[in-house]
Amino acid sequence: MYIQTQFVLALILFLELKRREKGRLESFTRMTKVYPNASFTGGVPPCKAEMEEVMTVWKKSLIFNCNGFTVFDGKGDLLYRVDNYMEGNKGSILLMDANGKALLTLRRKKMSLGLGDNWLVYEGEETMAIPRLSVKKSLNIFNNKCLAYVTAGESDGRNNKTMYEIEGSYSRRRCAVLDDRRRLAAEIKRKEGGRGVAFGTDIFRLVVQPNNIRTDFAMALVILLDQMF
Repeated sequence: MYIQTQFVLALILFLELKRREKGRLESFTRMTKVYPNASFTGGVPPCKAEMEEVMTVWKKSLIFNCNGFTVFDGKGDLLYRVDNYMEGNKGSILLMDANGKALLTLRRKKMSLGLGDNWLVYEGEETMAIPRLSVKKSLNIFNNKCLAYVTAGESDGRNNKTMYEIEGSYSRRRCAVLDDRRRLAAEIKRKEGGRGVAFGTDIFRLVVQPNNIRTDFAMALVILLDQMF
């Protein structure tokens, strides 16, 4: 019964993405009639593509006996994968592209008791180099809106400047990633299905502002929020 339910959810998600793709193609046809020389990249106007990227995140691996994530781009194509074997190493996670190439390695940092949950993000599968990001769960009881802090490199908690703060509620899939100037870099939102379809919390949207954060970094933050909360 559980497998059937997951299959139905996957089918609904696929049909919804294709429906939206059809709508974009119809919009493109209408616009080219008005602007014959208009050119598009990735199915959306260039100015829109520079402003934000909308991804659909499914908290489910496509590989049997794995936990993870499957991420689709705005056209419904597979963009990112996370496939963690249930008996595998819980302290190391790979974010891969659609072909299985490792883009980022997320590794839990060993810390003293009581210092919180801290993760390091490395490029590719290289974990001996300097990490690109350090992500630490917030323990500030006076700022319960903040979920986590993101700093560059391997943060020692004193000298590294905060690059991003994550605020909101991950359990409700309502989060905002803000840069050091409090500009919106990415958002996690509940996905609204058409025709009264409710996706719950396993299927949601990740909206990224590429000028403020890399899309793979934004997805890495989603994965780490899932680990922390």
